[in-house]
Amino acid sequence: MATHKSAVKRHRQSVIRNERNRKARSTIRAAIKKVDTLVTQGDIKAAQVAAKEAIRLLDKAYVHGLVKRNTARRTVSRIDARVAKSARTATK
Repeated sequence: MATHKSAVKRHRQSVIRNERNRKARSTIRAAIKKVDTLVTQGDIKAAQVAAKEAIRLLDKAYVHGLVKRNTARRTVSRIDARVAKSARTATK
């Protein structure tokens, strides 16, 4: 355990940040899973709305430094591709 006053404060801050980041990552994963579930169920309109929310969360996570830029862009691209593919197959 830290003994210096500044080290104690840094530890306290790191615990708070760790919890905040864990919650944000969990929220992002849940949003992505929600999109996948809606796509597999065939609910295209709801999947598009959920995709928009998931993309918003990913962009926000990138801006705050929670995920790297390429990771966020790759995930957004995959979400868009899944929703677009399901929309194409649903209209056929």
